[in-house]
Amino acid sequence: MNRLFYGDNLKVMRDSFRDESVDLIYLDPPFNSNRSFNVLFKHKSGDSAQGQIEAFDDTWTWSHDSERLYEEMISGSVNTKVADALIAMRKLLGENDVLAYLVMMTARLVELHRILKPTGSLYLHCDPTASHYLKVILDAIFGPANFISEITWLRTTTHNDAKRWSPNADIILYYGKTADVTWNPVHLPHTEAYVADKYRHVDPDGRRYRLDNITSPNPRPNLTYVWKEHEPPPNGWRYSVETMTRLDEEGRIWYPDSKAKRPQLKRYLDEQAGVVAGNVWTDISPINSRAAERLGYPTQKPLALLERIIEASSNPGDLVLDPFCGCGTTIDAAQKLGRRWAGIDVTYLAIDLITKRLRATYGDAIRDSYELAGVPREVEAAQALFNKNAFDFERWAVSLVNGQPNEKQVGDKGIDGVVRFYLSEKKDLGEVLVSVKGGHQLNPGMVRDLRGTVERHKAAIGIFICLAKPTKGMLEEAAHSGFYEYEFSGARYPRIQIITVAELLGGKRPEMPTPLMPYKLAKKRSGQLSMLDD
Repeated sequence: MNRLFYGDNLKVMRDSFRDESVDLIYLDPPFNSNRSFNVLFKHKSGDSAQGQIEAFDDTWTWSHDSERLYEEMISGSVNTKVADALIAMRKLLGENDVLAYLVMMTARLVELHRILKPTGSLYLHCDPTASHYLKVILDAIFGPANFISEITWLRTTTHNDAKRWSPNADIILYYGKTADVTWNPVHLPHTEAYVADKYRHVDPDGRRYRLDNITSPNPRPNLTYVWKEHEPPPNGWRYSVETMTRLDEEGRIWYPDSKAKRPQLKRYLDEQAGVVAGNVWTDISPINSRAAERLGYPTQKPLALLERIIEASSNPGDLVLDPFCGCGTTIDAAQKLGRRWAGIDVTYLAIDLITKRLRATYGDAIRDSYELAGVPREVEAAQALFNKNAFDFERWAVSLVNGQPNEKQVGDKGIDGVVRFYLSEKKDLGEVLVSVKGGHQLNPGMVRDLRGTVERHKAAIGIFICLAKPTKGMLEEAAHSGFYEYEFSGARYPRIQIITVAELLGGKRPEMPTPLMPYKLAKKRSGQLSMLDD
């Protein structure tokens, strides 16, 4: 089955991937994209922007973990060339964010090289600030001879930047495990100017064509014959009588107005593969504010970009891996093109977003085609998730009731998510507010606070999800909250409901109108697939 992993990709790859098991790897690791070049080369001074969530906060920082991983690699866990490259980088850069990034990436690239098949390829999408350092590391791991190409993708238009050339392109480093990589040439459509110049002729049915010589380039005595009163060329014709007859019957031979001139072959535009794509890609538009596929994910790449890479370097049925799968564009493209896939991400927001994206694009049946690994399936695992990352625990709990998580860790006023539903005739929307508590210090005041928030926001229902067992006072408070009457069907639902994680894992769900998938809802409301738009 396809697999979607929630967890640290280094651990996941070491634990779950066999040697030489993956056909194609694409990765787009975060690289402090919202910070200036100079900040990267000194120790950080200040926290991330207020409210910036972990999924979008690029936290490559020199730390004890960086030091420990560095020492592990230079002490023998990687080959000598890789260790030498890391030592040189530390001397060159010092202990800063760039070095931390390179150390963390080196450990992962070593694993990626291990699990890649001999015919496999790796595409590393990176910021130009670090692409040259990464290429040195990749040369040490893959070998310089297995560097195939550096692709430049024009991702945006130029800006009015002072005193420099405007940075409007990304770099994609393309390596093979060996020289024998899977390769399917990509062809691009001819330009309008080229078509107008070369394909000037049009058949009555509207098909454009150009004329091509059908004379032999070398002497061919056996192909020297008279064809429909046209004398043979000095070297003879290019084709046999049988082939000429077939081409004539298919209407593929153009005849001049004089027997003194020679016939020519019609080459139709719609049968030509187009021009072979180079390593500068200017024809794939970036994800802008009006793009139909936009999810609101800051580092989202267009589907067409991944489709090109996957079509070129894999075949149907091959396994494609994205170890930093983010909003799931690689997974979506692989699914669309009939490849098997695996994705890994360290944030539950990304995992939840991908599952919703797949369901919205391919229907509910898609859920049976992949395994979700690393996500809690029992209370003990849920407790472990809360202990590890309380915010990811909240997002996970909200996703269990088909809610849209709050993207901010601060300023949420106790609301961790919202479930939306149609009030009537699929026009107006109602809201169910979700509050999640993972700690054991529960009290009736938390339920009263949720009730007050529901009333202030004029929401329909409030859902209180807790990891621990609710107190008697909390249950009594919820029981006295009244009911919400759904005008579309007349059904009545408790205004405030308490449900435990154990109950959710057991299959119980809150009582409320049929929830809308946030992914589909955003598309209907704004014309964009914006999971973060509230």
